[in-house]
This record gives sequence, structure tokens and C-alpha cells, in this order.
Amino acid sequence: MAEEVARSFDDGLHLLVQAGTGTGKSLAYLVPSMLHHKRVVVATATLALQHQLVERDLPRLVEAIEHEQGVSSSYAVLKGRSNYACLHRIREGVPDDQGVLVDVPEGSMGKQVLELRAWAEEQAENDGTGERDHAPRHTDRLWRQVSVSARECLGRSRCAFGDECFAERARDRAAESQLVITNHSLLAIDAIEGVPMIPEYDVVVVDEAHEVTARITQAATDELSTGDVERAARRAQRWVEGSEADDLDDAAGALEGALAQSEPGRIDRIPADLADALVLVRDAARACLGAFPKEGEGDADAGRSQARAGVQEVFNHAERMAADLESDVLWRNDREPARGGPQLCVAPLQVWGPMRDKLLRDKTVVFTSATLMLGGDFSVVASSVGLKPSERIPTEPVGEVVDESSGPDEEVLPWRGIDVGSPFDYGKQAILYVARHLPSPGRNGLGKAQLDEIVELVDAAEGRTLGLFSSRRAAETAAEEVRARLPHLTTLAQGDAQLPELARQFVEDPHTCLFGTLSLWQGLDVPGDTCQLVLIDRIPFPRPDDPLMSARQRAADQSGGNGFMQVAATHAALLLAQGSGRLIRSTTDKGVVAVLDPRLVTARYGGFLKASLPPMWTTTDPAVVRKALARLASSAG
Repeated sequence: MAEEVARSFDDGLHLLVQAGTGTGKSLAYLVPSMLHHKRVVVATATLALQHQLVERDLPRLVEAIEHEQGVSSSYAVLKGRSNYACLHRIREGVPDDQGVLVDVPEGSMGKQVLELRAWAEEQAENDGTGERDHAPRHTDRLWRQVSVSARECLGRSRCAFGDECFAERARDRAAESQLVITNHSLLAIDAIEGVPMIPEYDVVVVDEAHEVTARITQAATDELSTGDVERAARRAQRWVEGSEADDLDDAAGALEGALAQSEPGRIDRIPADLADALVLVRDAARACLGAFPKEGEGDADAGRSQARAGVQEVFNHAERMAADLESDVLWRNDREPARGGPQLCVAPLQVWGPMRDKLLRDKTVVFTSATLMLGGDFSVVASSVGLKPSERIPTEPVGEVVDESSGPDEEVLPWRGIDVGSPFDYGKQAILYVARHLPSPGRNGLGKAQLDEIVELVDAAEGRTLGLFSSRRAAETAAEEVRARLPHLTTLAQGDAQLPELARQFVEDPHTCLFGTLSLWQGLDVPGDTCQLVLIDRIPFPRPDDPLMSARQRAADQSGGNGFMQVAATHAALLLAQGSGRLIRSTTDKGVVAVLDPRLVTARYGGFLKASLPPMWTTTDPAVVRKALARLASSAG
């Protein structure tokens, strides 16, 4: 893998690398990155991988190469501005709803804010990073009291604390480093949205690449609610002398009325009253922006800057939604009243086009993950990131690359794909059990047959079970059943405590079950006897009412493709592969992946899904599986 990555850097061809758990893929791209003659950016999806790179892999690599002549071992971590404490906000105060700077909130929240402020000042004194990940325990709401978004920031030259700023110092370190570690979202903002966030680079490694399209979609999703517009109007009232801020507040009322008349879910055709309300908000926000007093030289005021930023955000989101672009999907999302009530959301219908035009044409990109071959092939993932299957060339190039699907003016983007395998012998270490005898899952959650099956399997394994469920309700129902019928085991459900605490309990006591939803499907690494059974209640297709997925599926059908296979089955295959990957994490692990959904072996699409999984020995016989689990449990002790 290291040789192929280095070759890709040198010849400028894009590369997809499937590298199974345990192959050491991070070192396989970090070594060529250190040896490359220009800066390399590594983008990850999760904080856990960033921590692994920065706290484990890179220090070991630097120690190994520090005496090599002509090799730069410098590296830096770069995140979005809101991930760093803001010294201006900490020292000058936070704007309230009227834009007045308030020192500290009252009550217990005020005490926690003071703790965060003290931590940030200590970081500033000791040349710390001021990163959120290193801060004392806090909520999102608390963190907003000590941080700002990029739009709210005064800017280095206009801020009294610009030279001390944690975010600016992180950018300075990145500009002096050979290697920049960042995340998918920041990469998207820099490369696709064209907002310069990362120092100049020509090569990108996208790790956890199976996540990249979802993360880029997330970064390009905008939200707008009545509360957002009202808040922006209230903050603007202190700075705008005319009626423009009041007009914006009136527009919020029109939006509230139009939202109340609309239905939850995807909006294919914007109703006239909602379209009118969005235009009203857009125009009122534009007028309000024009009414803000101009800032003079050295006349920086955080309250004014942040009030204006709020109005600018409302304008941008309303303008995008009112445009009703075919390239966007609009929907109404219903939140609890305490969390703000209904909101409008807009997201790109697809991201492969922007990725191809804005990232792949300008940079050399290496995509890597343990899960890149879906249905046994790279084509699905390649297409999702903007590379055409017809542009793939053999690992050893032969002849000229020809893409017959490209027009005369369209640039061909050749790429290679390699699977470097796995150190694990899945055929001997793992069993895939499909409960063919069970009824297909219904809409009413887990039935008696599924609950009986879960209890029997968990009993045979004597705990040691990670349950991956399609909904929080299903996870909690299963947990209640196992607790009632197997009281000698410890059964934990997601939500009982914070995920790190649940994971710690799961590891410490082998006679434990941990049941949860999506964050457990991809974020848990538990090698050893702790986890010998991974339960999956149903094939994880997206919900039929998911606005974005359903729109993408319909668009694929309309373009002559198979929307179900291209969108729903691909989504399910990716999650199934990730979920199954929780079982075998080392060469000594053994266990069972149990799928309680018979469609994996009875439906036509089952072959595609199975081809996306590790090559485990497969059975549909429950007696065989229970005996295997009992043997594993007795040998584990």
C-alpha cells in the first residue's frame, strides 16, 4: 500500500485503497506523505482517528525518521474555527439576544463557563492548542459561550487578541508543516466551497473514505427556522437605526405561519406561501445587512460583527432555499418545541459533481478505508466521489486511458483501485449467521420471534454481545427483554451513559451486552474476548421517509439507473460492512455476526450485500451457531 500511495503522489493518478483492519494503513500513507516533496493533507471523518494519528502513529514515525537527512517530520492538526476557544469572547464577553456583550451567565452554567475560561487562559499561558477536545467536560451550549464561528470572528488583524488566537496559531503551525491533519468537513469547505482554510497543498489522503460523501453533504447542509430569523433581528436592532431589523422580525412571523401550513418531510414543490415567506426573509435580511453602519479603521466591535454575521447567515440560507435549485433537496424537519420547533433544511442532491470539479481536477487524491469495495467492486464508491468506473486503469498501466463516456471537452480523471487484503483469516475466525427461519422485519419493531432469537444467542455467548439496531426503540426493547430473561448478565443500552463510559464497562466485564444504534456501528473498537457476538437486527436500509435518500433514489431512477440499488442497497451494504467489522479486530479474535433479517439470503439484492462483507464462513442453522458460541464462551472462561 505504501508503494502504491507513493506512486500515486508521483504520477498524479487518483487511488482507491481498501485496507482491512489491522493492515497498518495509517503508516502506509503517513510514510509516503513525510517523504513527498510538497505538503500533504490527511483528512479523517472521526476525532478518534485524528487522535490515533497524532498521539500514537505520528510520534512513532517521527522518532523512526528523525535522523534521516532531507526528510521533514513536521505535522500539525487543523480544525474549523469553532473547535478552538476564542480569547476575545472569553475576555470581552458573549453577545446576548440584543447583541450586548454579557460577561458570565448566571447559575450553574455560569460556573461551568468560568471553568472553561480558566482552562483556556491556562492554555494561552502554556502555549496550549485551546482545542475543544482537550477542554473540561461540557455541552455544545456551554462551548458556544467560549467559541465563535468563522463568520462571527473579527479576524486576526482586527482582534485585540489576534496574535494569541488559538485558531490562528493552528493555521501558522499548519503553514510550516509537511503534514496537515484535518477533517472531511474542513477539506470540503477549503476545496469545494472555495473558502481558503488549509495552507497550499497538492495531495490529499482521505482516510475513512466510506464516510466522505456523507460528511461533505453534512457540511453543505443549511438550516433555517423562525427562531434563527428572530434572533438575528433582535441582535441587529441595537446597530440598525431604521426599521430594517423590525422588518426582518416581521418576516420571521411570515415564515412561522408558512411553516405551520406546510407538511413535515421533503418539499418537492415549494408552496406559494412558503416561497413568499422565504423571499420576504431574504429581502429583509439583505436590507438589514445594508443598514449596518460601516466599520472604520481600527473600529472593530465584536457585538456588531457577530450581529451582522447572524443576519448574513439568515440571508444566505433564505436565498439558497428561495432559489429552489434542482441540485438541492429541501425539507421540513420537525424538532421538539423546546429545541426550536420546525425548521427548513436544504442539502445537495449529490456531491460527486462538486468533488470531481473542485477537488479531483485540482489535487491528487488517495481514498482509503476498510470498506471501499461494495458488492465486491470499487465502482459504487468511485462513482459517489466523482470518479467514473470507465476511467479506472489497471494497477500496472497498459496503453492509453480512454473514457468513451466523456464528451470531447471533458477531462478524463484516471484512477487505480487496489485491495491490499487483511491479516485476518475470516473463514476460520468468523461465522456469518443469517436467521433464515425468522419472518422478515416489519414496521412494528422487534417481534416475539426476533426477541426469542436474541435471548438464545446472547445466552449461548454468555454475554460478550454487541447489538447493532436500526432504531433506538429496537435497541431498548431488546435490552429490556435480555435484562428480564437473563438477569445474571449485565445489559447496557445506548443512552444509559455516555458512549466512552458504556464502552469501558463493556470491555471490563465480558459477561456484558451493549445494545445501540448508528454510532456503535462504526465507532467501537473492542478486540479480544469482550465481543464474540455482533447482532444486527435488520438490513440497515435508509428510512423510506428520509428526505435526502429518497430524493437521491428518485433521481437515480429518473436518470435510467436503479435507485434502490444505487442508493438504498449501497447505504445498507456500507453499514453492514462497517457493523460486521466490529467483530474481528485482531488475529486472535473469533466470533459470530448474526443477522436476524432473512432477506440477506432470500432477496435478489442479498448477493450484493453479502459480497460487501468480509469472507466469513456462512450458515443459516441456529443450532450450529449456538454450539459455536457456547464453545467460544467456555474457552474464554
